[in-house]
Amino acid sequence: MNYLEKMYGSKTPQGVIKDKNPNRVLGGLRGQGSDHYSMLGEDGMEREVPTRAYVQGLEEKLRAQDLRIEMLEKKVRKLS
Repeated sequence: MNYLEKMYGSKTPQGVIKDKNPNRVLGGLRGQGSDHYSMLGEDGMEREVPTRAYVQGLEEKLRAQDLRIEMLEKKVRKLS
């Protein structure tokens, strides 16, 4: 096998394992890491719509903060 056949041949070299990141393979918004996308409405106005993952992330942060606030309020009640 000559050099050009090795370089441009259709056979893949043995021992090569393709490990692709599934987030990059999916592409689109998830691959770009975007937290919103733009839509053009029927009235011609452009609207930015958040992605579901972005909204769920914000909801999780709110839940965590609510738990912290409840814990701190309990500590204040115990002290007073």
